[in-house]
Amino acid sequence: MSCFLSNSSLGKKLVMSVTGAFLVLFILFHMSMNLTALVSAEAYNMICELLGANWYALAGTAVLAAGVAVHFIYAIILTLNNYRARGTQRYAVTVQEPGVAWASKNMLVLGVIVLLGLALHLYNFWAKMQLVELLGGHANSLGYSPADGAALIAYTFSQWYYVVLYLVWFAALWFHLTHGVWSMFQTVGWANDTWYPRLKCIANIVATLVFLGFAAVVVIYFLKSVCPCCGGAC
Repeated sequence: MSCFLSNSSLGKKLVMSVTGAFLVLFILFHMSMNLTALVSAEAYNMICELLGANWYALAGTAVLAAGVAVHFIYAIILTLNNYRARGTQRYAVTVQEPGVAWASKNMLVLGVIVLLGLALHLYNFWAKMQLVELLGGHANSLGYSPADGAALIAYTFSQWYYVVLYLVWFAALWFHLTHGVWSMFQTVGWANDTWYPRLKCIANIVATLVFLGFAAVVVIYFLKSVCPCCGGAC
């Protein structure tokens, strides 16, 4: 079984599909958690405290890091193999559509942008929250408690350049997901002529929800910083 997953093209695509599905579920969870900050800073900080340097949160972080690493490594391997075999298309797509051609041919580039955005996000949040707790600190470099995620969001997205960088990251993630989500289903043989348009619709819905959910937090907190008197409504 391990030889199949590591040596065969179908096995590699299956690994990509499984890890991709896992990462999409995490992204949806993370988006839902972030949206809590728009409703209640106290509720969001309570979630941050639960997901601090606790054993279950650390185990989840380790599993997530492994999932990202495996997904990206297999993406590089598949892309290199497919460049040699049939050009720039990573998945064995049986149905072509002009609207997805760009995303399909640039999945690795999009993946790199997503990975760089993740690195920025880890620097801005994980390094100032869970890592601080792991190191035994009671305040991060900004003077906030590691569990005060709402204050950290407010500080980060009061700076326009972070707003721009995060929106670029979310846009790259949108393109990555519009192709990646339905490709996961196609890898397991679900993308026939009947299901192809349905899966594309599902992929677009998921990607758009992710983009709008994350972007809403960034933009609303930025507007609050610009116009704190009315929460960005003026």
